[in-house]
Amino acid sequence: MKHKGKAREAGFKIIWWTLILLVAVLIGGIAAVLIGSFLAAASGVLIAVWAVFALFALYFFRDPDPVIPTGSSLVLSPAHGTVDVIDEVEETEFLGGPCRRISIFLSVFDVHVQRAPISGVVSYLEHHPGEFLNAMNLESASRNENVMIGLEPADPSGAKIAVRLIAGLIARRIVPWLQRGESVQQGERVSLIQFGSRCDVYLPLSVIVNVKIGDKVKGGHSILAKFT
Repeated sequence: MKHKGKAREAGFKIIWWTLILLVAVLIGGIAAVLIGSFLAAASGVLIAVWAVFALFALYFFRDPDPVIPTGSSLVLSPAHGTVDVIDEVEETEFLGGPCRRISIFLSVFDVHVQRAPISGVVSYLEHHPGEFLNAMNLESASRNENVMIGLEPADPSGAKIAVRLIAGLIARRIVPWLQRGESVQQGERVSLIQFGSRCDVYLPLSVIVNVKIGDKVKGGHSILAKFT
């Protein structure tokens, strides 16, 4: 399956570099005359802390395969998390007017691989630098660093939806796995946000929303809305 294993690869990369840093610190500590005895005594604690971090990194970068629902005109959740905003906003960057917004908050305990909410073409992809407010703050959607993905579905023809991947206080890296002009399949892996974030979905006002505030959703599985 496309992009399968990339999240796990990112997790192993972080584990590998932190292990190298740990080894370098331990070697430096043992070699240093003044602080060698202290670090040698603390080496067991440092190794235990690294082991806990490594286990958390493996957990954080998990990438389960969703059970993709069948049916026409479905808009699936692009992210795992909690729906905390459903409102009407003006989205001028891609949709060009008023639209329905469904915002999903991702805690550090949620899966952070995002999936295509529909099958279609990536007709817009833009990175916006910004701040790193706590993703629980709703202002983060407009002020934080983010990546905007505009999609044109194969069905219904002529419709548009957008997904904004928003960095948080801890999440400082958004890794898109697609490019403008690329075709994607519903449920396909499209990106990774590292360590806590927010994902906004912009839909036409005519859609039938299938979730409510407080709902837990799963990327590539939960149905956010339906085209009419």
